[in-house]
Amino acid sequence: MRDHSIESKFVKQLDEDISAFIHRDSEDQNDERFNELALREFELQYLTIKPYREYCKKRNLSPETISHWEQIPAIPSPELRVFISSLPFEQAEQVCLTNGNIVPDGRQKIFRDKKAIDLINSSNEILVKSFLFPDVEQIRILLMLPSPKMAPLMDKAIGLEKVRLKFGTSDSRFLISPIGLDIKALLRGMKESAEAGKPLALIGVTGALIQFLNACEREGIKLYLPQGSRICDLERRRGLFGECPKEDYFKKCKEVLGVGEDSCINVLWICESSTIYFDNALRNHILGKEKVRCKEIPSWARITAVDTKDFRRLPKGEIGLLRHYDLTNHAFAVQTANLGFETREGFDVIGLWNKKMGGIDIDHSAGHPGGKIVSRALVYLMRHKLSKIGKIYSGLRGAI
Repeated sequence: MRDHSIESKFVKQLDEDISAFIHRDSEDQNDERFNELALREFELQYLTIKPYREYCKKRNLSPETISHWEQIPAIPSPELRVFISSLPFEQAEQVCLTNGNIVPDGRQKIFRDKKAIDLINSSNEILVKSFLFPDVEQIRILLMLPSPKMAPLMDKAIGLEKVRLKFGTSDSRFLISPIGLDIKALLRGMKESAEAGKPLALIGVTGALIQFLNACEREGIKLYLPQGSRICDLERRRGLFGECPKEDYFKKCKEVLGVGEDSCINVLWICESSTIYFDNALRNHILGKEKVRCKEIPSWARITAVDTKDFRRLPKGEIGLLRHYDLTNHAFAVQTANLGFETREGFDVIGLWNKKMGGIDIDHSAGHPGGKIVSRALVYLMRHKLSKIGKIYSGLRGAI
């Protein structure tokens, strides 16, 4: 039998071939090569993850019976809960907690080896540059999230630290500590940026950004950021913006921060699938392209929407469960609980599937990788801090 261990020739060659595929023209889909690499990924996964192999056998599926990437079984299905790993757990160099996108009431750990980490970092760096920073090499970045030191198992914190180091100026920083959001540092950073005329990138969870914008509106605070600034929001229920419709969110960003809709970028970032997906709005604006806002799919991935009952692929525009196929993820095919639809240019997300409702239901609740207790604590701390925003802002007037 062919060796499929982490140091085997098969795995090393697969990693090299995927890396080479990623660094080609990202708009060249090359379906034939993608399919070939996907089938090799499936062979590796099938032969090295026992629960997945047993799951496939029950459906009479194996590397010998599958010839196309869409035939590869997505894991975990709602009834299959497994650890997703690209290697034996004890050899992992990175461990992340999932946030429930696969099974809403269950959480798993993801184990990654160094080669997998390098592949993920290099591929996502391409996307961050293309969709979030297409026009700048470095920019001040303020992150309304905890740092990796505070949240070592949080995939977003780990990934955003890479973004800060690669694209951020020396004054870029994370703004959430164990006692909550550092409102003073956030306002000071924005005020400094506005007065110096230097663009700023503000990154945070959608719900937190909305709470901040609402607090500014209540206090009559307007912090018009310089042209070239951008706002990047990320959350599990991305299409929802909590209780705030998308159009109202864009309006608040413009009225409070002076940032237009073209510079507001939403991100689909789930740690069960290695690739992160950005709205194409800023990139289209910079390139002068007239395209509908959506999340474009890089050449090394595919996203489909499947029916909630029989998991058949749906026509473009019809709402279903999003299924990820990702060459950078050794768990190649992943079925999520996110609701969305395919578009001509890519896909979009509208919410989260609530199976208990027996139909499509959009979950408006806010979530955090730390679970419900952490979510409640962060919401309380956020509201407590934001209740003082007017006083804090007044104290900064004339201080710079």
